[in-house]
Order: sequence, then C-alpha cells, then structure tokens
Amino acid sequence: MLSERTRTVSALGVVQIFTWGSSYYLLSVIAPEISRDTGWRPALVTGGMTLGMLASGLAARRIGALIHVHGGRPVLSGGVGLIAAGLLTMGLSTHVAVYLAAWVLMGLGMGAGLYDAAFSALGRIYGRDARGAITALTLWGGFASTVCWPISAWAVETVGWRGACFGYAALHLCLTLPLCWFALPRVPPALEPPEPGAPAARPPLRDARVWAIAVTGTLMAMIASIWLVHIVPLLGARGYGLAAAVALGTLIGPAQVAARVVEMAGRGRHHPIWTQTISVTLFALGFAGLKFGIAAAVAIVAYGAGNGLWSIARGAVPLAVFGPRDYPRLMGLLATPMLLAAAAGPAVGALMITRLGAERVLDILFVMALVPLAVTIPLLLRIRRDERVAPAGMV
Repeated sequence: MLSERTRTVSALGVVQIFTWGSSYYLLSVIAPEISRDTGWRPALVTGGMTLGMLASGLAARRIGALIHVHGGRPVLSGGVGLIAAGLLTMGLSTHVAVYLAAWVLMGLGMGAGLYDAAFSALGRIYGRDARGAITALTLWGGFASTVCWPISAWAVETVGWRGACFGYAALHLCLTLPLCWFALPRVPPALEPPEPGAPAARPPLRDARVWAIAVTGTLMAMIASIWLVHIVPLLGARGYGLAAAVALGTLIGPAQVAARVVEMAGRGRHHPIWTQTISVTLFALGFAGLKFGIAAAVAIVAYGAGNGLWSIARGAVPLAVFGPRDYPRLMGLLATPMLLAAAAGPAVGALMITRLGAERVLDILFVMALVPLAVTIPLLLRIRRDERVAPAGMV
C-alpha cells in the first residue's frame, strides 16, 4: 500500500501535469488555431496569457493567506475549478472581451492551483519535512508539456480548439478537482509554535534574505519568459534557423527533469540554498555559453537544468530559512513579483528585440542572468553563518 504522503504527492502531481498543461502550455499549441478561426491578431491571442499571469500575480498574496488559514484543500480545489471555468469561457468566446475575461479566470486559477499554491499546501501539511514532497512534485510537473502538448494537438485536429478547451475543462471537473478535494487533509495541521527562545520574526520586507530570494526569482522569471517566447529570433542571432532553434528548444524540458531527478537522488542531505546556488550558476552559464560561442546545445542544457532546479529552490529555500509557520503567506509574497515579471517578460523582450536587435538582447540577458548569482552568493554566506551560530532548527 502507498503511504499517505506518497498518495498526496502523486495526486497533486497528476493535478500539476494537467493544470500546467491546460493553462501555461495551452497557447503553445492552440494559439494559431484561435487566430485562424476568429481572425484575432496573434498578439491579442497571446496577450490573454499575459493578462492571466498579471491576475495570478496580483492574487498571489491573498492566495497564500488563504492557504495559511484554511489549508490547501479548498484553495487548490477552487483553483482547479477556476481553470475549468476559464477553459469553458474560452471555448464559448466569440468576442475578444469574453476571451480576455476567460484568461482572468484562468490566471486566478493558476495562482491558486500551480506550483506556488501547491508548495504552500505541502508546507502547511508537512512543515519542515515538506522539501522532499516539493522536489517530487516538480518532477511530476516537469512532464506537463510532454503529456499535454500531444493531447492538445490531437484534440485540435479532432474536435477543434474549442473542443480542446471543453475537454480539458471536463477533465478538471472529473479528475483533478476530486483529486485535490480527496487527497488533501480536510482540516490542516495546527501551525507550529515558535521555537523556544527564538528571536521575534522581522517583517518580511525588512529581511534582506527575503529580498535576495525575491530579486533572484523575479529576474529569473522575466528572463525565462523572454527566452520561452523569443527563443527563435534569439537563437537566430547566433545563426540558427527555425528548425535548429526548435530542435534546441526541445532540450530544455529533459534538462529540467534530469536536474530534478539528481536533486531528488540527494534525498535532502544538503541545505536547499546549495540547490539555489547551483541553479543560478547553471542559469548564468547557459547565457554565458550563448554569448561566448559555446555549443548552443550545451548552453541550453545548462539553462534548462538551472531553471529546473530553481523550481525546487523557490519553494524549498524559504521553508528551510524561515520555517513553516508563515510559509504560505511568505510564498504568496514572493510569488507576486515573480508572476508579474513573467507576465511582463514577453512584451519587454519584444520591445528590446525591436529597438536593439536580437544579438544585443542576448548580451542583456547574459548580464541579467549574472545578478541572481551575485545575489545568491551573499545569501549562501549569510545562511551558513546563521547555521553556525544558531541552534538546530532556528535558522
């Protein structure tokens, strides 16, 4: 028999595959069909995703507070329900305003149903022991595009893009929503009391460690969203044609999953700040490779591995450093600038490419990628110092 922990993580893993696949990765397949069918400009169609990410970012703090008080069960279930409602609305949309409203619903659902909310729910359930569950969940989520892109492509060819939206909505109502409802505890565990003798917690925005994590995540989110949307022209600046750029882009997913497997094999024997340090180093090396002429395949694998490890570090580092007591609220606070940056990234990238050219933008991305590394090194030194002077469990 599977343990309760394994059942919970596995159920949430299935949820993550289909929530990511039917929201964040949806337009990668169906956007051209929406434009052809409706006559809407491609920029408007993809702009719906930007609007959804903005809604997600603006709701993140409230979502974290709700998980803190009520646990993950009602919040993640509500998030899946909102994604289903957004998909139904999108499938029925015949006017741009309805389409964009669908993405607002989707964005709220993404904020309450994707990684940040799921990490907060696991932290609320397992406390300081949630790191392994967070790592395992990212491994499940890494297969979202692998599973859902073929499903979306088949659905578009078989029943059209509207039918694909309706099908995903039905899947959420019949599978992922019940999984959230039955896999997560009805009553969340009691919050951990403060450690005896622990100093009073500083307000989050006055803690340099919070700022270090936020700056790292915000820049990495913006860079990753620029890269995701503009990979073809950016690689074109290095002499790669469309087919080569697409082939190189397919290396990112396997690199992300492979890095998470290696992290899981470590069984949490190292502090997650080391995971973050390796993540930002690989991330920077990826763009350094593109700038200085290293084989693009090697550079992109480094980038993908770094990005994959960051998905773990963004949840595990705040838990290890600040503890589980206010973890959902802190995750909501940290998610806000990251999601807003991810929403702005494609537009910022397009503007920079238009004004400066793709080659110059690659140089800028390389410099931007160095900042998370520069911020993480002092954070690593601070955490190691705190570990030496503080009793166990009070870092």
